[in-house]
Amino acid sequence: MNQNDSTDRSATTQRTISIIGGLAPNEGYNLTALPDVRFLRSNRALDRAPVLYDPGIVIVCQGRKRGFLGSDVYLYDANHYLVVSVPIPFSMETDASEREPLLAIYFRLDLNVAADLLLQLQESGSPVVAKPKGMVSTLMDPRLLESVLRFLEVMSSPIEAAILGPALVREIYFRVFVGEQGGTMRAALAKQGHFGKIARALRKIHIAYTDDLDVERLAKEAKMSVPTFHAHFKSVTNTSPIQYLKSTRLHQARLLMVRSDITATLASSKVGYESASQFNREFKRMFGKTPIEEVDRMKRTFAYPAPAPSSIYIASH
Repeated sequence: MNQNDSTDRSATTQRTISIIGGLAPNEGYNLTALPDVRFLRSNRALDRAPVLYDPGIVIVCQGRKRGFLGSDVYLYDANHYLVVSVPIPFSMETDASEREPLLAIYFRLDLNVAADLLLQLQESGSPVVAKPKGMVSTLMDPRLLESVLRFLEVMSSPIEAAILGPALVREIYFRVFVGEQGGTMRAALAKQGHFGKIARALRKIHIAYTDDLDVERLAKEAKMSVPTFHAHFKSVTNTSPIQYLKSTRLHQARLLMVRSDITATLASSKVGYESASQFNREFKRMFGKTPIEEVDRMKRTFAYPAPAPSSIYIASH
């Protein structure tokens, strides 16, 4: 990159930060005119904590996040964006301060838009040759950075956001799909091979996590033998099917307590626990706090809007 390119990128970055700072005035998630797009502000560093992301794209304009999945570390900051193809539980920490808050855009993946783009890319002679992955962190290229800036400029006007915003979201999807690691996401969304079978089981968990699910039932959903299913499930999510189900229930219960202001006992029953004491033990083991302590921390740290209809979005911060 020559000096002029570096200067242009710096100017684009500063303009991006300036605009998103105005679009995300409140700490936590800020709603937008588009139901699948939210702006995030964090004015403080957050210690490593468990999270579960819905499929989507996270673009950080200022500040830094690090995701930890097994032995892998995923950096997403002003120079890297994160793409999640299937819901994956991992742990995450945030670098931010009052002087330089974390400012980010979260795009919950619209599968209809993604499918249409995948089809067009395939018909245009752009085959998928990459191995599918559930989560990747990728360098931000100049063209994607420019697309993000145009998107934020449009989102600054309510009428432009409603009319022009969806086309620019589609453009950002396109830049990601043809980017350095876009092939891994395209392969994942195409539900290829064993990855696709595990994706079906994950979808089953998120639709029916309150049911009495077990490994045999999930393996049947994936059309695999139990040993094969268990091995491939762990390769995709870095955890076992039962631990994944437990994580999903605990995250959902936490959201219910934060958003609906219900007790831990009621939340535990709503997500499929028969024993409130078992729920409390497993909740503290995962989050390091009792339900009351964790809900209080969440309410003090973030503002949580109501979830979009039919969304399996899990609040992630």
